[in-house]
Amino acid sequence: MRLLNPKTDYAFRKIFGSESSRDILVSFLNAILALSGEDTIVDVVILDPRLAPKIDGMKDTYLDVRVQDQRGRSYIVEMQVLNVEGFEKRVLYNACKAYVNQLPKGTPYHILSEVVAVTVTDFLMFPDLAGVVGRFRLRADENPLIVHRDLELVFAELPKFTKTAAELATTLDRWLYFLKTAGDLAAVPQVLAMETAIVHAFDLANEGAWTREELDELEKREMWIGEQRHILELARTAEQRGEAKGEVKGRAEGLAKGKAEALTRLLEKRFGPLSEQHCRRIRSADAASIEAWLDRLMEASSLDDLFSATN
Repeated sequence: MRLLNPKTDYAFRKIFGSESSRDILVSFLNAILALSGEDTIVDVVILDPRLAPKIDGMKDTYLDVRVQDQRGRSYIVEMQVLNVEGFEKRVLYNACKAYVNQLPKGTPYHILSEVVAVTVTDFLMFPDLAGVVGRFRLRADENPLIVHRDLELVFAELPKFTKTAAELATTLDRWLYFLKTAGDLAAVPQVLAMETAIVHAFDLANEGAWTREELDELEKREMWIGEQRHILELARTAEQRGEAKGEVKGRAEGLAKGKAEALTRLLEKRFGPLSEQHCRRIRSADAASIEAWLDRLMEASSLDDLFSATN
């Protein structure tokens, strides 16, 4: 059995957001939110079970899963592998938008129900927090026990999860272990086999359960993520050089130069050595043009096709 990496957001949506994923979501949400008693989720409705994200160009593609439980509470569940600028603000924006969109025009406010945004990240977001799972709500400064529960952000940072298979003690431990290691496993470990929902998740992560079209889209997504990681690393390195100069201008120039270098490397990797004309064009381009070329990189069939888009 070849298992696909559930940390790739496209695979994550297939596993957690398909027509047959309800038991998986119930188990995962109850575990990560530590729900018990009357708060326990017993069933969910997946609001958009189609696996049909916008892949071409990748920009503004967010592969989240949206569900409601039996009490009408809404959940946004998402896997994020790229630590892009402003990411936490986008999570908050999407949660607020989901909260507001519950209310048709002219409908009384009291019908609004809770919205919980659950985000699993493959990078550190809050290094000053020790726990793997961090929960954020509106609280009163004077008395933290007074909590506004209608909006909640929950982050699970996979790099902080370091338990071995022998150390797994809870359902949440087992889910985090699945997310972190499933892509490297060849079979379901015995310690995870006790959770029927996780066994089901392994079934959905099995390459044999995917169509050829889905596997092609997954491959495109993984290639794009790898390229974006490379771009972000080069851009941050260049930005740090600018910061070392202590100059705002140097920082901006360093960031632009880093993106231009990243674009050049990616183009050479895909199309071979660039002509001096193409190199000059990239070096002299403004930031908006470079961003546009990076967005079109995956769908462009040639250098002429890529550059003609901004003519």
